[in-house]
Amino acid sequence: MTWTETLATSWHALRSHALRSLLTVLGILVGIAAVIVTVGLGLGTQQDVSAQINALGSNLLIVSPGSSTSTGGVRGGFGSATTLTVADAAALRSAVAAPDVASVAPEKSASLPLTAGAVNWTTTVTGATTAWPAVRSRTTAQGSFFTAAQYDANADVVVLGPDTADELFGSTAVVGQSVTIGGTGFQVIGVLAPAGASTSTNLDDVAVMPLSSAVGTVMGGIGADAVSRIYVKAASDRVLSAASQEVTALLTNVHGITDAADVDFTVSSQTALVDTATSIFRTLTVLLTGIAALSLLVGGIGVMNIMLMSVSERTREIGLRKALGAPPGAIRRQFLVEAGILGLAGGVLGVMVGVTTTWVLPALIGSSVIASVPTVLLALAVALAIGLVFGVYPATRAARLTPIDALRSE
Repeated sequence: MTWTETLATSWHALRSHALRSLLTVLGILVGIAAVIVTVGLGLGTQQDVSAQINALGSNLLIVSPGSSTSTGGVRGGFGSATTLTVADAAALRSAVAAPDVASVAPEKSASLPLTAGAVNWTTTVTGATTAWPAVRSRTTAQGSFFTAAQYDANADVVVLGPDTADELFGSTAVVGQSVTIGGTGFQVIGVLAPAGASTSTNLDDVAVMPLSSAVGTVMGGIGADAVSRIYVKAASDRVLSAASQEVTALLTNVHGITDAADVDFTVSSQTALVDTATSIFRTLTVLLTGIAALSLLVGGIGVMNIMLMSVSERTREIGLRKALGAPPGAIRRQFLVEAGILGLAGGVLGVMVGVTTTWVLPALIGSSVIASVPTVLLALAVALAIGLVFGVYPATRAARLTPIDALRSE
């Protein structure tokens, strides 16, 4: 029997039990679609998180203060001390000591209430320098950021995040309005463009003012020279590691630290955050994919079941073909082809459903879902393999039937 005759016979056998074949294909379809969608969700979420982190700047270093210890011996967490100062930020601008550092932006932050008329809203008030927008990769959607002249004059001006502006005024068209912070009136000169959320904070709920004004008015009593953190932008992604080493060495020298165990600051990068998030989502994707793959096992069992039933129902046919000279290999091939058709049909339909779902789902859940080409190809291969693997035993059983026993069966 040629391959063409084998395919035609297999197709006819499957069509004669169309409903049973359809249900078997459906089991594989669900498994394949579930795997594609699960992997797509994992890859999409990983991409979204990486994009949000990189939005802060892929070549960004964050220098945070060390931990503090109270008079009672209670130690605070990292960032609780006031070990970083404006002078540290100025030192990091040295082209000689830190040649791979492009720009530096110190921040002094506190959670404070803002008042606009009868409306109040508590947000993160940040004192910054004019380098802040470039270092943090932020732009203004309305108005402008404060200038060097306004910074030097300790001007009472503020730039609001879009969420902050909306909470206070119900709109982002607020340039020229006034808000009260710590008993002092500030003029709104700009509204930041939306940036979404980082790993811990809402980047759109913020009020940024000149660091000089923040120290002189709303945060004067909170360590006048201390800053909450220093953002350092490396010249490029390629020199990020070198910039990190330069920052560490320079601050260690400025702080007079001789023992590495006494370092009172930490230097972290966006790359570390991306790597951590990627590792977490990769683990979750593998776990969820394993769960989804269980349905493929159920589909494979369905293939074996239908093929065993087919062998039982076609025992006389098998006996007749063997009596007419059909070798065991031809009989085995017949049933393996039928099982392969079921597996491949389930795989193709599963891929179609899975890929379609990855196109539709983002609009429903607001998150990216990626249809990975390698995953799709692997799913098709797995579907075909399931049909063949679970069809081996029924096909072998059919091939081993003796003609006389098969012809005597009822």
